[in-house]
Amino acid sequence: MKYSKKIQNAWAMYDWANSTYNLVIGTAIFPIFYNAVTTMNKDGVPVDGAEGDMVLFFGSTFKNTELLSYCLAFAMAIVCILSPALAGVADYLGRKKMFMRFFCYLGALSCGSLYFFDPQVGHLEMSMLSVILACIGFWCSYAFNNSFLPEIAPPDEQDKVSAKGYSFGYFGSVLLLVINLVMMQVLDIDVRYCFLTVGIWWIGFAHYTFYYLKDAKSDRTFDRKVIVNGFRELGKVWNGLRHTKRLKSYLLSFFVFSMGVQTIMQMATFFGEKEVYRIGPNGEKIVGLETGELISAVLMVQLIAIPGAYVFSYLSKRIGNTTTLKYALGMWTLVCLYGYFMIASPLTFYIAAGCIGFIMGGTQSLARSTYSKFLPKTNDTASYFSFYDVTEKVGLIIGLLSFGYLEGAFGSLRASILALSLFFIVGLTLMFLVPKKESNHNTLLFES
Repeated sequence: MKYSKKIQNAWAMYDWANSTYNLVIGTAIFPIFYNAVTTMNKDGVPVDGAEGDMVLFFGSTFKNTELLSYCLAFAMAIVCILSPALAGVADYLGRKKMFMRFFCYLGALSCGSLYFFDPQVGHLEMSMLSVILACIGFWCSYAFNNSFLPEIAPPDEQDKVSAKGYSFGYFGSVLLLVINLVMMQVLDIDVRYCFLTVGIWWIGFAHYTFYYLKDAKSDRTFDRKVIVNGFRELGKVWNGLRHTKRLKSYLLSFFVFSMGVQTIMQMATFFGEKEVYRIGPNGEKIVGLETGELISAVLMVQLIAIPGAYVFSYLSKRIGNTTTLKYALGMWTLVCLYGYFMIASPLTFYIAAGCIGFIMGGTQSLARSTYSKFLPKTNDTASYFSFYDVTEKVGLIIGLLSFGYLEGAFGSLRASILALSLFFIVGLTLMFLVPKKESNHNTLLFES
């Protein structure tokens, strides 16, 4: 595949297509909807605030956000099992786009099926299945999309192209969120229709990407040995990792700090609903931000993330990728400590949201392009990026389980936020151990 601006833009458009899942389903509208319909008073009527947030799931009782954390962690575990095996098969057959398309359809259709979400006992289990399948579709398709990056851009352009992808994603997801807000607030359309729009948007715009992205040519065909050959491809990746000290060191740091980054993105809205208070008309303290306030904070995060991605891309050219990531991890640590000690009012929550948005855009974009730069010369990009994806997802599983467990144990999300700061501190420490250059001269080396 030639280095073409048109192909690079088409690749970035997949972020435009699927980032609506991250924003509308993962961060903004669905979490608020989920918390509302799973928060009941003693008569089984939905109420505002943090009371009655216990749900019955397969005969066991959980806090509603605790259950969501566990279900998302389960989905990530499935991704960790599927992604490496399928990536090996995709590289062997030269069919990365086919797998990417399948998981795109799975995720988008599952988002649409959230229209039927029902929190009643006996229906909640099936409803959470849609949540799980949407998550699997998003992350598996995203892993295959990421694997095209080293094929569509040379090493010195990958930071910029990666930042463009995330910027497209932030713009696109904000646009759909605004459309959803108009649907709900102006046209008085049921919130459930927003979930349908995510599925339509995701599938519709993804076809622009599918049209331009091309698989590497391969004359191999599917047979009974293809799975074995797929795992053989992964064996080659593992052997490659053994001989790339810089890549291994970076993956270890990435594994730890991903526990914090992805968990904050998934669960920040619930913090605003359960740990922030506002003053009512009679001077009373009311727990939880209003829906409009939460949506405003989410929009702030997305919009500030756009310049954040480009600022970090610029800094990486001046001081290097790993040094820039060190500054980002230090900032993440300070934000978590600020959240634990300082966030109480809407203003303090907005300040944190602005900081999270700026760091989030830069961290995500730079983490992906740094890994791409550190890869040895290879045609097995899907297999290598499956390791990246699995590393990120295992980190997120640990982060989500920690987040849910600590809330269940302490009855508060503040302990969970404090735990996330430890992930960033350890990740920052490990980043200092990443070599500036690859020591193995048998691989293709790129400067960081």
